[in-house]
Amino acid sequence: MSYPKKPLLVILLSGLIFSLFYSCSNTKKGGNRDDASYEPGTMKERISDHLKKILAGATEHNNQVNDSVTLQYTTLTDSIYEENQFQPVWSTDQGLTTQGDSLFQFIENAKYYGLFPDDYHYPSLAFIRRVFQADSIGRKNASFWAQQDILLTDAFFTLVKHLKQGRLEYDSVTLRTDSVISNAFYREKLQSALKSLGMTDVFTPLEPHYPGYDSLKTYLRGFLGKATFKPYTRLEYPYRDSLLFFKKLDQRLRELAILTPEAPVADSATIAAALRKLQKEKGFKITGKLSDLLVDLLNDTEEEEFTRIAINLDRYKLLPDSLPGTRVWVNLPGYYLQVYNHDTLVFQSKIIVGGTQTRSPLLTSEISNFITYPQWNVPYSIIFKEMLPKIKQDVDYLNKENLMVVDMNDSVLDPHKINWRKMNKNHFPYQIKQKQGDDNSLGVIKFNFRNKYSVYMHDTNARQLFSKSFRALSHGCVRVKEWQKLANFLVRNDTVKYSPDTIRAWINRQEKHLVGGFPKLPIYIRYFTCEGKNGRIVFYDDIYGEDRYLQKKYFAGKTVQ
Repeated sequence: MSYPKKPLLVILLSGLIFSLFYSCSNTKKGGNRDDASYEPGTMKERISDHLKKILAGATEHNNQVNDSVTLQYTTLTDSIYEENQFQPVWSTDQGLTTQGDSLFQFIENAKYYGLFPDDYHYPSLAFIRRVFQADSIGRKNASFWAQQDILLTDAFFTLVKHLKQGRLEYDSVTLRTDSVISNAFYREKLQSALKSLGMTDVFTPLEPHYPGYDSLKTYLRGFLGKATFKPYTRLEYPYRDSLLFFKKLDQRLRELAILTPEAPVADSATIAAALRKLQKEKGFKITGKLSDLLVDLLNDTEEEEFTRIAINLDRYKLLPDSLPGTRVWVNLPGYYLQVYNHDTLVFQSKIIVGGTQTRSPLLTSEISNFITYPQWNVPYSIIFKEMLPKIKQDVDYLNKENLMVVDMNDSVLDPHKINWRKMNKNHFPYQIKQKQGDDNSLGVIKFNFRNKYSVYMHDTNARQLFSKSFRALSHGCVRVKEWQKLANFLVRNDTVKYSPDTIRAWINRQEKHLVGGFPKLPIYIRYFTCEGKNGRIVFYDDIYGEDRYLQKKYFAGKTVQ
């Protein structure tokens, strides 16, 4: 890449500032000043000397090269140079090698992979490159050459880690087993890179090989082509300093033209009116009050969207190298379920998922059976939190909701003979069940899969809710609109015993049947808040605030530009 020529004064000042910066940092780390004087035949030795001193200083000073640069792989990098007799890996005294230049270009364009160039020492590398291209004196500074080479090596190892495993911590649903990348693996990739014609040949095989990942990364290029990354006021919510928060909220509403720039500082009534206006425009419930989702909307800028794309690309890196070809894929924020057979999408269904206080869990399991006309055993959490206060007010609530009370022997009891005032979460020797039928909360079918959360998938008696755009409405289970298609798919290999007409007849006759014996169907319930779709990137509501949490933990303060 060529850079425009700079005025001589700017070049000299830049070189002077850079030399002073690094000479001070070298002194701090125990090195010495390189005055850029050039003696023929000694450049190679001087670079080698600086490689040793920089790495020794980083080892001594907690991986720091200077106050603004920290190495991620000091020990591994030091061993690489020691084995190479402290000679440059990516350059000669004339310039970067083909591989070194390719690596720099990859770092410069890291955003097209959902990565942040600054994570790979780009500011320092770009500055050294500018000095070398514009200043002949700077090119003779052996310290610059040594710093450049070390930063490229450290950046290479960091890229290997981020492209293969991502930046998110492994959790309970991560299916990868390679939680730690061995030094042997890093070395192998480095040797491949030094023999390659370009870094994409080395890095691409490290990435996930899923259509969802590929489409998201493909459409990221178009997103970046249109993005301007205009600065904005970011809101931290919940807030600690109300005065500061509402000052920033006022600024953010002006940036969105919800409040006019010339308007006086908004009072609480004006803020509430502006929020109602915004809620009406975006299809939210009109309250004039803040919520997590509304703040997410206010923070929904191009910078924020890029971070969300980066997070979702990393979520694919938590999956194994491949998934079973026949599977159920549930995306909670997308409110959809997909069924694949031999990696071909068979059908997709709308779903209703757990609310923000009763989240549907992320899990991996297998659908083992299903039940027609199931009976709902109400979880105690729902009994104590929602039902018991209503029962104490009016026992007939049970009859209205088609509920019955049974003892521990499953004998039905007369609820009017129970002293409900004495019932609480510490004393409740009963169970509450909902009678089977069309008005049962589970609907007419329930799909079971082993999990520690006691959740399942089922039909619903509130099917009108599938028409809503916001469908985080359940107590944690997943309600499936196309339940009949799912049932037919599960028994597709036994059409004699379980034909579609048979299941339909059971439903029509309101018969309870337990159906099993079919091959267990893997199910993956996951959380992806954006995807490449129809030529663009589609974003879904961060219904459980997972993106918000990860942004704060791993990406706070990071910028694309």
